[in-house]
Amino acid sequence: MRVIFMGTPDFAVPALEALVAAGHEVACVYTQPPRPGGRRGKELTPTPVHRKAAELGIPVRHPASLKGAEEQAAFAALGADVAIVTAYGLILPQAVLDAPRQGCLNIHASLLPRWRGAAPIQRAILAGDEETGVDIMRMEAGLDTGPVLLEGRTPIGGKTAGALTEELAQIGARLIVEVLADLSAYPERVQPEDGVTYARKIDKAETRIDFSQTARQAERQIRAFAPAPGAWFEFQGERCKVLAAELAQGCGAPGEVLDDALTIACAGGAIRPTLVQRAGRPAMATADLLRGWAIAAGTVLA
Repeated sequence: MRVIFMGTPDFAVPALEALVAAGHEVACVYTQPPRPGGRRGKELTPTPVHRKAAELGIPVRHPASLKGAEEQAAFAALGADVAIVTAYGLILPQAVLDAPRQGCLNIHASLLPRWRGAAPIQRAILAGDEETGVDIMRMEAGLDTGPVLLEGRTPIGGKTAGALTEELAQIGARLIVEVLADLSAYPERVQPEDGVTYARKIDKAETRIDFSQTARQAERQIRAFAPAPGAWFEFQGERCKVLAAELAQGCGAPGEVLDDALTIACAGGAIRPTLVQRAGRPAMATADLLRGWAIAAGTVLA
């Protein structure tokens, strides 16, 4: 098929690679514009999808908006059979949704109608869901409301958002190739009205570890934000990210350090960080952190 691909982060890259490997003609890639980045935070840095498209020799467009008539006409002029959208970052106007002959299909990282919206992977972990997955859905004007063509599932277990994102990206790549091999073989299933939840965008304030919750919920919070942006606590005016932690025995005031291994009390139970990162330094085992930055028992972290 002649495909327009629309995506931005690392999550979208496996799907682009899979479409090319399956022999589809990717006429153009749409992605977000380059943003300031690099070591000094000033160089304009293309998105992961942009870099992969350039490597594959595919034309790239990165409009700031698709609302203008000129941009919509340029999209339609590509004469695509279908557009594949995954974590693109822009709302598609109806004129764009209607332009490809077979419409627009979205690779969405949740089991719809649960976790429609921007941050389904993190929200599923935070909520303690036992499983999640990927849905291939037909896009319409509503936010992730369209009918589902194919679904893949996986248990969440103790996975971090980073690990789960990588796994779901591979599942999505496999499913979209399967669907495009024969669209007619996948009847569309209308999403049920029951069970709708919305995965709102992650707010920076949510990444501060809340020791007033249970230890299990604090551990989920750590996994939901690992490796980025990273859940954190503050000590001596400096933020310390916690990239992995385990449930531990102990009780005390929320945030109280209980021993010399950095076991921290929560409202119910305790957690023990196992992988941490100080600002501007690489991630390290907690024991290594404590050798150079002692956090004494009895300290109350916030």
